[in-house]
Amino acid sequence: MAAKVEAWQSGPVAGVPALLQPVAHALMNCREQLVEAIEGLSGEQLRTKPSDVASIEFHVRHAIGSLDRLFTYARGESLSDEQREYLAAEKAPSSLSSRELASNFDVAVEKAVTQLRATDESSLTDAREVGRARLPSTVIGLLFHGAEHTARHTGQIVTMARLVRSAQET
Repeated sequence: MAAKVEAWQSGPVAGVPALLQPVAHALMNCREQLVEAIEGLSGEQLRTKPSDVASIEFHVRHAIGSLDRLFTYARGESLSDEQREYLAAEKAPSSLSSRELASNFDVAVEKAVTQLRATDESSLTDAREVGRARLPSTVIGLLFHGAEHTARHTGQIVTMARLVRSAQET
């Protein structure tokens, strides 16, 4: 059996500037891990909160929303009303299936990679502001944090999926 190759071991992502390859690779790796982790989970498993920790569904929806918000700030834009509504709804349980959540995550990653392809490397150190408080950042800071934050939640998704699967077996 051949060893599984991670995104960063697969060569450059077409069209993504060299300095942004790690961001693209991290997001693609998250997509692969997330799909594998949540495949076949029931709605109950997606929404369960063992020891009152955040559910798998919350982590997926938050990863989608925060990636979109961080990349919006990287473009120098403010959040739209739709993005604010999504943020407000992230914690609320939905009726989304594991397949729908994975599909929504895939769309978010594709949108982010498309933005990476359109990002001029000469803009990476340009100043950007975050949120209503207008906290200081840069284009590369926001793009990197988008990938790092997504990876952190993906790790929690993978762990929670193992927990809910093992709880079902006992």
